[in-house]
Amino acid sequence: MKLASLLRRKPRGGPSLARETVYVSQNRSHVGRVRRVNEDRLLDRADRGLWAVVDGMGGHSGGAAAAETVVDVLQALADDPAPINAAAVRAAVSHANRAIYDVHATSGATIVIALIEGSEATIFWAGDSRAYLMRGGGSGGGAEQLTHDHSVVQEMIDAGVLTEAAADRHPQANVVTRALGVAPAVALDSVTTLVQPNDRLLLCSDGVSRSLDPRDFATMPAAIGDMADRILENALQRDGSDNATLVVIAALSG
Repeated sequence: MKLASLLRRKPRGGPSLARETVYVSQNRSHVGRVRRVNEDRLLDRADRGLWAVVDGMGGHSGGAAAAETVVDVLQALADDPAPINAAAVRAAVSHANRAIYDVHATSGATIVIALIEGSEATIFWAGDSRAYLMRGGGSGGGAEQLTHDHSVVQEMIDAGVLTEAAADRHPQANVVTRALGVAPAVALDSVTTLVQPNDRLLLCSDGVSRSLDPRDFATMPAAIGDMADRILENALQRDGSDNATLVVIAALSG
């Protein structure tokens, strides 16, 4: 799946921030090299400053249906002409969570969302889908992980009983401690960061993040389409055992 999108927003602030910031995005989604069904879904609405990656859980059509439920609700939010703010995103996710819980009893989904308002990006997440910020495009500077996994292995890392290097090989590497649809209510974590011209944001499912090497970000292509291709290619070549989905968002000075 390939899609380019564009959004122009006026940054907050005084005369020094008078120029518009232009947000462009590219997405990719692949079933991987092992699974037959792609349970990942994504939302790419640069025209509304809203993006999401949703990783369905439950196997085959169940996980896909759960992920589609989430994206359908977020799509409806983006289609509504009313302004989108953090409260609206949380309300939409809460609605989607309840819909999955009521209808898809054995399924669920992890999620990561980016909402950009002016020069501020708010990241929401539940589970192990991730967001990264590449300052200045990432060239030579690497990336900052903005999210913190809700997972068994992350809790073990935080407790000091498991190393980052050993996490992917742990028997419970795929076990999340928070997800949509597994309880009547879900808590979304969030973080807000300032987006500067030439920054890149990456949203991705764990089928992508488990194959990322910190050194990758220092040598990424400048064009976001090429960057998205490189990230997906790395995920498929280094692992490919899971669905792989990503959205790359670039902030450009208009």
